[in-house]
Order: sequence, then structure tokens, then C-alpha cells
Amino acid sequence: MRPNLVSLFHIDLPAYFAMLAVGFALATWLGARWLGRLGQDREVVIDLGLAMVVAGVVGSRLLHVVADGHFWDYVHLCTDPSRVDWHVSRAYCEHASIGGVWDGARGVCHPREANCLQWAAFWAGGLTYYGGLIGATGYAVYFLRREAFPFWKAADMAGFAVALGLAWGRMGCFLAGCCFGVQTARPWGAIFPAFSPASEAQFREHVLPAESLPSLPVHPTQLYESLGCLLIAAACYYGIAPRKRYDGQVFVWFLASYSVLRTLLEFLRNDERGGLLGLSTSQLISLAICLPLPWLAVQLKRRAARVKEGAPVTLIVP
Repeated sequence: MRPNLVSLFHIDLPAYFAMLAVGFALATWLGARWLGRLGQDREVVIDLGLAMVVAGVVGSRLLHVVADGHFWDYVHLCTDPSRVDWHVSRAYCEHASIGGVWDGARGVCHPREANCLQWAAFWAGGLTYYGGLIGATGYAVYFLRREAFPFWKAADMAGFAVALGLAWGRMGCFLAGCCFGVQTARPWGAIFPAFSPASEAQFREHVLPAESLPSLPVHPTQLYESLGCLLIAAACYYGIAPRKRYDGQVFVWFLASYSVLRTLLEFLRNDERGGLLGLSTSQLISLAICLPLPWLAVQLKRRAARVKEGAPVTLIVP
């Protein structure tokens, strides 16, 4: 675990954002190269990629605030910090890095000061992938229409580019210690250091005496997802894209394969992710994405046939 990758001029560079930046750069380069070979404007892809980063961060943060079970904590953090409960030890609460106020009567920690802007502090953690996908896709629809750029060709590029970028982002999650898994006795189980998100969670579950101890071994679900996304990216780029029968096929395949991967991995994750009906927020979104995919695939096939026949077509967006 290495939350801060390097420190330059007394400014820490978070490992998560460093790895995410590397993934974004590789994905943009690969996507621009692929679309360039198809005779499309590479500059549009680069402009789109830069704007999607901003839209993706906004979307991922907003979904975390709304759906991960912390909405009222952010509200109370602004209006009445004493109503925000942190279930940590007194020593950790009063540690200089936390600066909390210990409530001896209830055995919980409260924030010391109100902060009405904490909900927007994306650099402090709390980002959801699906929120980023929704935000970035929404902006992409607007941008590509404005530029009169073939939407589904760009979507096919995103099919492997997003998977590649996400693979690097999950490596950043591993370095940051977030998105960890449940306990395991497998030899590849990861032990995170003291005061990590994993040790804090195990302390709250009463399986670890204190957060000042290293965590018990857990599934490295971040690396599982990273490997899975690399396989998806390779399958999209080398398998589906060269043989696709219609524009949008790569993107449909990416959505389906990632939704299945994410649904399965959610059963092994142990961080706070919100949920309903026994399923996490991400599992519910995965289900919502998968349900219309057969219909979308049929519509895209029909659209491709009309294009081949020279008939007029309309833009179909997911």
C-alpha cells in the first residue's frame, strides 16, 4: 500500500490519480491510433478524452455521495458535525491526521469542524466507477453530436480504451488500499498496513483489536478487477473489433463482460458500497445495464443493415 506515490515540492501525488492518469493517457493514445487507422479525426478523440475525464470524475463523485450510504453524513458534516459518527478507536480519533472529537458516552468519533464542501473533495477518495461511466457517456453523447462525429465508432473505441484505463485505475486502488475484499486464507491474500481502510473496517467488525494493527489477509479484489479489465480490453481490441459486424458491437460486448465481472467481484468486496435488496449499488447498475443490451444489439444490427442499403438512419444512444 502506497497512498502517495511521490512527493514533489512538498506536494503529495496520490497513487490512485497517478495510475488513473497513466491509464487515461494509454487509453487515449490507443483510441486515437485505432480511429486514425479508420480515417477518423484523432484530434476529436483527444479533446473528447480530456473532457470525459472531468465529466467522469464529477459523475463518479456524485454517485458516491448519493448512493454509497454517506449522503446524510455529508449533509450533517455541513449542518451539525456532531451527528456524523466515525466508528474508530479513541486513539485514532484523536490522532493528528484525523483531529476528531471523541464522544465517550457513545464510544464514537465526530468531526471537529463543519465542512460544507467535503462532498466535492474527490481527491480525498470516494469515487464510483459507474458514476464516472454515466457522467462521461452523457458528455460524450453531447460532444460527438456537436462535432458530427460517428457516435458508435467512438463507442467501440471506448470499449477497449475504458477497460484499459480502468485496469490501471484499479492498480491505483490497490496502492491506496481502497476497494479491498473479504478475509481469505488463500496464499495470495493481501495484508494492508495499520490505519488502512481494511484494518479500519475489520476493527469496526470486531475481528481486529485495533486499527493500529495490520489487517488480516483479504482478497486483493482491486488486482482481480485489474486483471479482468486487461483481459476484456485485449478481447475487445484483438478479438471483437477486427471482426465486428456493426458499429457499437465492441461497446456492447464491453458493457456485458464488465457488468458480469463487476457483479461477481462485488461478492468478494468488503468496503462500503451502498445497496438495496441484498445487492450492492454496482450490482444493481450492472443489472440495469445488461437488461437492455440484447435490444440494443438488435437495433444496432438493423441500423447497420439500413446503412448498407443506403437508407436514412437515426442515432441510437444507450
